[in-house]
Amino acid sequence: MSDIIEKIKELKQKKNAVILAHCYQNVEIDEVADFVGDSLYLSQKANETDADIIVFAGVYFMAQTAKMLSPDKKVLLPRLESGCRMADMIDLKQVREFKAQHPNIPTVCYINSTAEVKSECDMCCTSSNAVKVVKSMGEKEILFLPDTYLGKWVEAQLGDVKVTTYPGFCPTHLQIKPKDIIEAKAKYPNAKVLAHPECHQEVVKLADYVGSTTGIMKYAIESDEKQFIIATEKGVVDRLSRDYVDKEFILIKENIICPNMKWHSLQDIYDALDKEQYEITVDSEISKKAVQCIDRMLQISK
Repeated sequence: MSDIIEKIKELKQKKNAVILAHCYQNVEIDEVADFVGDSLYLSQKANETDADIIVFAGVYFMAQTAKMLSPDKKVLLPRLESGCRMADMIDLKQVREFKAQHPNIPTVCYINSTAEVKSECDMCCTSSNAVKVVKSMGEKEILFLPDTYLGKWVEAQLGDVKVTTYPGFCPTHLQIKPKDIIEAKAKYPNAKVLAHPECHQEVVKLADYVGSTTGIMKYAIESDEKQFIIATEKGVVDRLSRDYVDKEFILIKENIICPNMKWHSLQDIYDALDKEQYEITVDSEISKKAVQCIDRMLQISK
């Protein structure tokens, strides 16, 4: 493995490339990544980079977002089949139909959506900033897509905004059931439960803390507690367990793995960079409209 890591690092320097990796990726990718984090953090880094090439170890919508934020850069996705099952639940036609059913209501899209869907929305958000984004709009009602669970969590946090949601969801997070939390708490009574807002509302109610992947990691790192039940994708537990050996991190269920996030290997990243293959492009008119709602989000998130 050390050979390919060195080869990737040499190629990065030679080609002025940067590697962005989501924290649900296989943990060994951190060895070559310049930045590892959640969707908001990686969007910010894509916006700021002066690299000529961005290699995105993530899923398709993330690489699309990077391309829209850095249109003059070459953006590569090492495995094109690395999509997002939630993002695939809504397309351009469906978002237009959803808006037509609820006319004259501002629309917020989760970053887990395609460029085409973003182009029809007023604001973009991530799980890190969804509450802040919706609050900033000053509206009494908004439409939220595609994740109904994140949307309803935002509604519960704000209390004074009606959030009408599209019926999308994350198949990985919905594998976590309330009984899983109850059983884990019985087995580890001193552990804090940290959950992602993409989980079912009944799961979220049982958690001690609810937040994005970055929020969960920050809470666990800064807490004086020593034991945590993690109700999100396995990649978060892998990284916390590696970096904070004095604490115990318990994955709520062994099968909480996003298969699409696990496609990329070090070999895929090397091949993408070496051959400059699987370049992501976005239609210029779609990009022009979609990037506006992303830019508004980034302005609010500064």
